[in-house]
Amino acid sequence: MRLRNRLRLLGVAGLALFTVSASLPPATASGAGRERHPSGGGLSAVVRYTEYGIPHIVAKDYAQLGFGTGWAQAADQVCTLADGFLTVRGERSRFFGPDAATDYSLSSAATNLSSDLYFRGVRDSGTVEKLLKVPAPAGPSRDVKETMRGFAAGYNAWIAQNRITDPACRDASWVRPVTALDVAARGYALAVLGGQGRGTDGITAAQPPTAAPPPAGVTPEEAASAAKRLLSAQNADMGSNAVAFDGSTTVNGRGLLLGNPHYPWQGGRRFWQSQQTIPGELNVSGASLLGATTISIGHNADVAWSHTVATGVTLNLHQLTLDPADPTVYLVDGKPERMTKRTVSVPVKGAADVTRTQWWTRYGPVTTSMGAALPLPWTATTAYALNDPNATNLRMADTGLGFSKARGTKDVERSLHRNQGMPWVNTIAADRAGHSFFAQSQVLPRITDDLAERCSTPLGRATYPASGLAVLDGSRKDCALGSDRDAVQPGIFGPGRMPVLKNRPYVENSNDSAWLTNADRPLTGYERVFGTIATPRSMRTRGAIEDVASMADKGRLKVSDLQRQQFANRAPAGELAASEVAKWCAALPGGTAVGTGGTPVDVSDACTVLRRWDRSVDSDSRGALLFDRFWRKASAVPAAELWKTPFDPADPVRTPRDLNTAAPGVGRALADAVAELRAAGIALDAPLGKHQFVVRDGKRLPIGGGTESLGIWNKTEPVWNAAGGGYTEVSSGSSYIQAVGWDDSRCPVARTLLTYSQSENPKSPHSSDQTRLYAGERWVTSRFCEKDIARSPDLRVVRVHERR
Repeated sequence: MRLRNRLRLLGVAGLALFTVSASLPPATASGAGRERHPSGGGLSAVVRYTEYGIPHIVAKDYAQLGFGTGWAQAADQVCTLADGFLTVRGERSRFFGPDAATDYSLSSAATNLSSDLYFRGVRDSGTVEKLLKVPAPAGPSRDVKETMRGFAAGYNAWIAQNRITDPACRDASWVRPVTALDVAARGYALAVLGGQGRGTDGITAAQPPTAAPPPAGVTPEEAASAAKRLLSAQNADMGSNAVAFDGSTTVNGRGLLLGNPHYPWQGGRRFWQSQQTIPGELNVSGASLLGATTISIGHNADVAWSHTVATGVTLNLHQLTLDPADPTVYLVDGKPERMTKRTVSVPVKGAADVTRTQWWTRYGPVTTSMGAALPLPWTATTAYALNDPNATNLRMADTGLGFSKARGTKDVERSLHRNQGMPWVNTIAADRAGHSFFAQSQVLPRITDDLAERCSTPLGRATYPASGLAVLDGSRKDCALGSDRDAVQPGIFGPGRMPVLKNRPYVENSNDSAWLTNADRPLTGYERVFGTIATPRSMRTRGAIEDVASMADKGRLKVSDLQRQQFANRAPAGELAASEVAKWCAALPGGTAVGTGGTPVDVSDACTVLRRWDRSVDSDSRGALLFDRFWRKASAVPAAELWKTPFDPADPVRTPRDLNTAAPGVGRALADAVAELRAAGIALDAPLGKHQFVVRDGKRLPIGGGTESLGIWNKTEPVWNAAGGGYTEVSSGSSYIQAVGWDDSRCPVARTLLTYSQSENPKSPHSSDQTRLYAGERWVTSRFCEKDIARSPDLRVVRVHERR
């Protein structure tokens, strides 16, 4: 059977190679005629497009698979890709000026100059080249390196053979050919996103102290609060939900998976959808982060997987004791060690090059801040070095490639164990055989609670319990990070220390720690750096567990049940609070509440609206917008004041609860929300979609879903623009959604949706087609098997290759 399938695939690929009547989607570039009959030799691939511009890439080997992927990504996303390659080459200031803001896709750098100083330093030091030479599994495999080489060639071939139509970079001099090193460097930037990438401004600004008074620091208590906010902010634009059900809950004993990652809708952290096939070797469908050569989230014939941003803290700090005579010398067990000086020069548009010095230690770079709220002053006696174990991790693509070739959840686990390449995500998977799987398998600094107890500085004693950010005494060798025997690199946890849960009726994560992956089987025993145990869960986690536990109890689940869950749009916060607010509101003397500044506001109409609201955030829900604006303000009230019944670790899904309407902030929040909507000319009972929308092709598309604090599974993080009519764009939220199961055929039962569509080019027909589906809560039926691809009414086939 396997041989027959392989021959069938080869036959389809061979037919595609000689299909001369097919072409790329007509609006991807103006040179569609040339794309029908490219000439020359070298690398090549077959790209078959089905509905919504989804490419199915067939190639003979990994280099040619990378070629087809690079070509097809460039066709849809050339400007965003080119912008990212400019970033990792450290050339943003050269083309856009030093002071302009970045889009934060590849680091937290506030300005182009800060970004360039960091990435040019990475390039000058040969960091990525060295990692490429590390033998697998500690370094990337030959197959992955071949995909990188092919991706660069495919991207270059596309820009050489086509005229760019996207206004974002049409005729731009900064769209240039790239190398395999550029592709690898982009992957490296994603790996360090939660470590060095988070501390970029502090790394590039760090300079030895002068005679001037040192900058003010913060108290340990202030640092603890700042670290907690800093580390939780990662989920503001990158979060996710995912659930896997095992065969005991499904209609046919096979597994089910619903993946709902929440990522930015614009820029370099968008997903891009495709199918990758090497006949007899690889056949996988899903979505890749832009610039990635392998599938990031997806499914094959036997297994499906998704990721959620994890709570593990991917960095730590070492507090250095400095030589009183020289602040660039630090002491370890009383012996002096001189910092390494890295001089970095960055070309700047219209000005002379900027040259700065970065300072590195045995622990990593010196940094003077972790965001504005957490300054780490470099004084005559103290400095701080940032340790990021992902700075030696170029294994993410191999981990994903292992998933792509998996035949079950055991193979997913094997890839995690062998490659150990996931920097900041959990993995959730289900398979055809009915298994479910969760693992918080991250590359984390090996900070045990015992090490933190022995070696934390006063600052660390505050930050580690509060946030998981360890600040260790860098002056002691016995405070160095240890090693696990099963770890692929020194200084990280091995697989045996990771939180894992297998073959439960459901395993679910919504960006809280691993503790309540299954509420009936809480996970414990892991170190604080992984996340918390027995602490309050987010509203989204609480709602998600209620939903998926109920689904598991109901049983006989199918893919259609996953689809309903995705768009149920239930607002758990509304169910907890709306009735209480409506009753309190109705009892107000004269229907008046006091807003900010003591302003009285007539809120009597709001009482009826909230009482009648259906507690959902569908686009036609009346009252959802009012509650949303109220709840954003009320959520600022401390939990101890907001709820009458406090959190109980024995009842973590149902607590805290019972809104305390007597808390002054609650009434003020309602008054302010009512005043805000009236000032914007928005009716209190207006349908949500009338004022929560995106504009595509000149038309408003109503968008359902809601923000984090409401607890919505289908997260929508909209941009408030009262003068423009309400929420007029989406910054982040549901992105590449997949609902996957299996029946008795070899073809998976899969429904997918890329909420923001394949292309950011407004001239492409695939810049908004799936967004229209998302607005209508409709799905794409995955065309995975050859017979389904061949039946696509929109099938277009092209052979793409290099010219010589």
